[in-house]
Amino acid sequence: MIISRTPLRISFVGGGTDLAVFYKKETGEVISTAVNKYMYVSVNKRFDDSIRLSYTKTEIVDNVEDLQHELVKEAMKLTGVTKGVEITTVADIPAKGTGLGSSSSLTVGLLNALYAYKGKRVATRRLAEEACKIEIDIVGEPIGKQDQYIAAYGGIKHFYFKQNNSVVVEPLLVSGRRIKKLQENLMLFYTQINRSAHSVLKEQKANSSNKLEELRSLKGLVPGLKNCFEKESSRLDEFGEILHRGWQVKKTLASNITNDVIDRYYQKAMNAGAIGGKILGAGGGGFLLLYCHKEYQRKVKEALKPLRQVAFEFEPEGSRIIYADY
Repeated sequence: MIISRTPLRISFVGGGTDLAVFYKKETGEVISTAVNKYMYVSVNKRFDDSIRLSYTKTEIVDNVEDLQHELVKEAMKLTGVTKGVEITTVADIPAKGTGLGSSSSLTVGLLNALYAYKGKRVATRRLAEEACKIEIDIVGEPIGKQDQYIAAYGGIKHFYFKQNNSVVVEPLLVSGRRIKKLQENLMLFYTQINRSAHSVLKEQKANSSNKLEELRSLKGLVPGLKNCFEKESSRLDEFGEILHRGWQVKKTLASNITNDVIDRYYQKAMNAGAIGGKILGAGGGGFLLLYCHKEYQRKVKEALKPLRQVAFEFEPEGSRIIYADY
């Protein structure tokens, strides 16, 4: 049996510039971090040549082409593991519609586990590139590249998405003291609104060619946020202010990124003392990230009842094999 563990992620600024419609014109930039919430994938040999796949439902098929789960099917075909296995996926957070990049974490973690099952250890970049190939090129999801890369690499990263399709991965140089302070000031709430990221991103992608200035504005927030991480002398509250400015711009990219319910929650948090925040991922629901001083966090939590707060920390590692028994 092989078990992989792959982190979910929080994207801070620059989301949308990792779409080809933008980075084919000019370099896209995103800062995101892996977090200590994970997608686990196990691969085990089966007695016969059939395939058993267990996620939110169970599939048992004789031929890989008969699998309904497109990401699993394509990962199996790409790695050459196409029969006689049992695959199980388990996530720490609800697997769909939360904005934490779970689909990409699944794809990266599954590729890692399938290659390990074959006795192969592949490079981190290859995991990210092949996950992008499966999700974007083969399955045709209207998504960008940042989720696959942060799931594979982990840590806090500044990504550059180049016109030639290459991706430059730059680790941020952040002191332990700075990380601790930032983590203390960040709050994460589950809105209990599940949405289809596909529908939100499809509209955003369609609008992107007419939203280049807005996307440039999001990209323009990256240097300031990078300073908040790396420069001890920078004003830490600017982190929250940048999140707020980014959220105001992001809401204009598609009609379904926000709604009246989300706007009310966000305003309640701001009135209670939060400095800024954003809905994670595509928008429309999922998780709300807030930057708020510790002395106001109890008040914010009260204001956002009945939303559930979820504790998290930054995760320094990307996808890795945590169990291997051949």
